[in-house]
Amino acid sequence: MMPPAGREIHCMNVDIPAPAMVGEVIRHCADALERAGLFYGHGTDNAIDDAAALVLHAAGLAADTPDVDVRQFPDASRQRLARYLQRRIDAREPVPYITGEAWFCGLPFRVDRRVLIPRSPFAELIRNRFEPWRPPGPMARILEIGTGSGCIAIAAALAFPDSQVVATDISWPALQLALENRARHGLEDRVHLVQADLLAGIAGRFDLILSNPPYVPEAELAGLPAEYGHEPALALVSGADGLASVRRILQDAPALLAPNGLLALEVGAGWRALETAFPRLPFLWPEFEHGGEGIALLSAADLPA
Repeated sequence: MMPPAGREIHCMNVDIPAPAMVGEVIRHCADALERAGLFYGHGTDNAIDDAAALVLHAAGLAADTPDVDVRQFPDASRQRLARYLQRRIDAREPVPYITGEAWFCGLPFRVDRRVLIPRSPFAELIRNRFEPWRPPGPMARILEIGTGSGCIAIAAALAFPDSQVVATDISWPALQLALENRARHGLEDRVHLVQADLLAGIAGRFDLILSNPPYVPEAELAGLPAEYGHEPALALVSGADGLASVRRILQDAPALLAPNGLLALEVGAGWRALETAFPRLPFLWPEFEHGGEGIALLSAADLPA
């Protein structure tokens, strides 16, 4: 049963004011999130953005809704918002799993616990079409390894409209979600989803190979913020040093890269471990204007046959 109009709803230590403008509710919830000592890094890096996503979604408003300071928050949405806040504060659940949507490269994607939440600096490289490192000529064939929600493969297909993209993942549940996102963006004819263990069974040559594989060392998983516990461990952890998947990719990629092809491999904070493990490879590490680190670039000529 809905509470009487104008009565505040209490959620833990959060009192959702009523009546109130949407902007006021966002600021009120942001204060509560700040007090809760949450971790940010699954699509936002601060409490106000987290709060805005929850409040707007609870109210049934678009993420870019204007004039929030003069738009009244619907009284009928207050209980829904209280449940969202409880999931975010008590369960430490990341916002995109609560709203069911994340943005990557300026594009919306459906997400849930079958896949990692999109947050890769690959978005900046894709927006810039991998300039100035892209090989000469057309990007006719692109391969993404470990596609999850499909966000990187889909964004790459849209950035290179003449390309055909193959995207692999070992997880069938993840691929089912990627299928939904592929249909959402109308790319059934250009993004081809394949269940595969990294590069196993993939044939042909590709102008660009992308991968954001698992790269968290096993011993570090338990020490990550609680928010990471909602994500599939299969997509996070990769052996004792975090490089088990990366080693396989570096071993198999040379046979799949076109002569002028480019390999882009994300290892995040593990970039020092990667350089130590492969001291003879001339990794190039782009700097990112919008934050993030740890994407290594290698040309086909730099990889051993």
